[in-house]
Amino acid sequence: MVERPAKRRLSGWRVVYALAMGAVFLNFGTNKVCAAMLTDLYIRTSFAEMDQWTSDDHKAALSAFLRFCDGNHLLRTGPFKLGAKDRKALCQKAEVASEASADSARAFFETEFVPFEIARNGFVTGYFEPELGASRVKSERHFWPLRRAPQGLSTVKPGNRPKGWPSELSYGRMTKAGLRPLPNRAEIMAGALDDEDLEFVYLEDPIDAFFIHVQGSARLKLAEGGAMRVGFAGKSGHPYTSIAKRLVERGEGTPDQLTMSGLRKWLSDNPDKRDELFAQNQSYIFFREIEDADPEKGPIGAAGLPLVPGRSIAVDLAQLSLGLPLFVAADLAGVDGFNADARLMIADDTGSAIKGPARGDLFIGSGEHAGKIAGEIRHRAKMTVLIPNALAGALQDRNG
Repeated sequence: MVERPAKRRLSGWRVVYALAMGAVFLNFGTNKVCAAMLTDLYIRTSFAEMDQWTSDDHKAALSAFLRFCDGNHLLRTGPFKLGAKDRKALCQKAEVASEASADSARAFFETEFVPFEIARNGFVTGYFEPELGASRVKSERHFWPLRRAPQGLSTVKPGNRPKGWPSELSYGRMTKAGLRPLPNRAEIMAGALDDEDLEFVYLEDPIDAFFIHVQGSARLKLAEGGAMRVGFAGKSGHPYTSIAKRLVERGEGTPDQLTMSGLRKWLSDNPDKRDELFAQNQSYIFFREIEDADPEKGPIGAAGLPLVPGRSIAVDLAQLSLGLPLFVAADLAGVDGFNADARLMIADDTGSAIKGPARGDLFIGSGEHAGKIAGEIRHRAKMTVLIPNALAGALQDRNG
């Protein structure tokens, strides 16, 4: 039983003010909740009211959750933050539950968390880690590069944001003269970074190279022998635009037709229009070679942890914190290879296109088969976030 803090409700104008001024946190000892979260966005529910909750594999979900306890990653950043003492206690209980039965795993979540339905129309897509041929050497066959982050790449934060900096630019380049914008995708495609020697691996197909930018990671089989795993190292900071959405706006197809596989077909069928369409997405991703990754595990997510197929979900980190469990219910019956309509997942990653409290991107796995499944997922969803007891009192008291 959590002792509720004194009355901490923010009126509507105070929430707006908090959002305008940046993150304002309410403190409960060493635990913190962003004031902007204290709205009617979260509706308390019960595990008994969550359809298909009892049929999930809670032991698998607990195993995914426990990764955040190794290295102390759990709820350290974002709108929901656990203090060190409560984080350690929660992880200790998770460890004990993991060594017992599946019923113990389910009991852990039901005892240590309070479920809150996210009162917004949810929507989920799928993503995966491509596995492709590549080379460290540019040639007629391997021509399309992935680039390292340029020198001085910096995240734009309140502490380093220059006066008048465009609000839509999330990254920039730190120079002797201060923070400066980076070129966008069209400018980079036109050669804006060619003299900086950032290219470190080359692919055979420009469409594959573009989709690695969308997915954020890849496994590459090198022509020279051996393999390479690449992961996110930063971005140009310009806003992300869905090129499939652009095609829909132009009347080139419907959202149902322009899934990942449909978009790939359009790009293959229209090579003369391909580069112009690529340039519509101003965001450009930089990569790094991940040399210490376990080849048997998934790619590295935003928390610095290997992703777990079917249990990791990318979320908007302005709305949710890494490590939070999310029960995601979506009608995935028509998606080949995805055998559950509802499952407990862990907020594990993020992405430029993931915006909003009930927007999620499900990590499916690596390789071509995972890509086919991921490309079929564009579904409405109902999301329920599990808030640790030590933080749940703040949401419960929002109308108090």
